[in-house]
Parts: sequence; structure tokens; C-alpha cells
Amino acid sequence: MGVVSDRLLHLVRHAEVENPEGVLYGRLPGYGLSELGARMAEAAAHELRGSDRAAVRLIASPLLRAQQSAAPISQAMGLEIETDERLIEPTNDFEGLPKSAFGKPGNWWRFWNPFRPSWGEPYRQIANRVRDAMDDAWAVRGTGDIIMVSHQAVIWAAHRDIAGEPLFHNPAKRRCELSSITSFEQRGGRWYEVDYRSPAAGLLAQSIDVGAV
Repeated sequence: MGVVSDRLLHLVRHAEVENPEGVLYGRLPGYGLSELGARMAEAAAHELRGSDRAAVRLIASPLLRAQQSAAPISQAMGLEIETDERLIEPTNDFEGLPKSAFGKPGNWWRFWNPFRPSWGEPYRQIANRVRDAMDDAWAVRGTGDIIMVSHQAVIWAAHRDIAGEPLFHNPAKRRCELSSITSFEQRGGRWYEVDYRSPAAGLLAQSIDVGAV
């Protein structure tokens, strides 16, 4: 879709994580980008720089993979990385377990309420905090775009809430690829999604770790 707005807010998903053991890393420290992930992050930075749009702020989740994904954007756009806790990965009861834990009968009790969801941070809480972060960033008037580097579940919560869709969804069907850029603008006090790009699409087939829940 075409983007002609003079001011946008971009939610950028972090790139691939080095995770050979297939752990559901969640908020665990020390999970940084893989070599392929570094290339994905560079692709996102190149896309943003190549769009010929000025940016005035770069804000990232405090987690290592988001900070590392923001680094090439910082260099390309000449922006310092700010950190906002509201952009962090949601909490998850499966954190630190292998991805195979989902299918184990001993864990089925955790799925008693998929609409909340019962295994982690409520969808409504995720949507509220990311939209609060977006609102606060937008309220600081400026002449350029705002870039926020976050996580799949956080970006998807913003997408669905702004679109007026139910927050409950199938995580396997999220349209939020590694290093993707989802762009929004605010008009008349309301948010609208105006663009989606996947600058690392050509690298995704090589990816081993495509993200947590």
C-alpha cells in the first residue's frame, strides 16, 4: 500500500535470535541475534534509510535481541537508541522450556483460557502498554518518523487492537515476520495502520528460529 503521510510510527520486529536448543526464551537475558539475524537487522535498517524519510526517535525494547536489531537502524539513521519497558516481550509460563513443551500433557492445564491467554500476559494488557508507548511517542511533536523495535506478540497486539479485531488469535497466523516493519499514523486522535513491509523476506527461508509464542 502507498505511504504518503508526513509523519509515521514504525513498529519493527527484531531479527532472528541465536537459539540452537529451541528454547522459549521470552524475557530471559542473553538471547542475542544470530549471524543471519544480524543480516536481517541490516535489511530493516537499509529499508528505513532507503525510504528517504526523516526519523527523529528510535525506541527499543530492553531485551538484547531488540537492542541489537535497533543498532544498525541507529547507525543508518543517526539516532540514539532510547529504551521503553512497555515494548518488552510478554511474560510466558513456558519461558526457558523447549518448544516441545507445548505438546506435553502435563502442560495442557495452562491452556484453560486461550482468550486471555491463561499461559501468559493478558492480550489486553499487552495492547494497552504498546499503545500507551505509541501515544506518548507521538505526543512529542516533531517533523520526522518514530521507529520502535519490539517483538512479534507486542506488534500483533497493536495491529489487531488498532484494526478493531478481537485480541484472541492463532499465534501461528500472525503476519509479523522477522525484521518486518508495520507502519501507523494518527489522524484525528485515532491510529491507522498504513503499511507493512518485510525487508528480510529473502532471508526467512534460511531462518531456524522464527520466534516464541
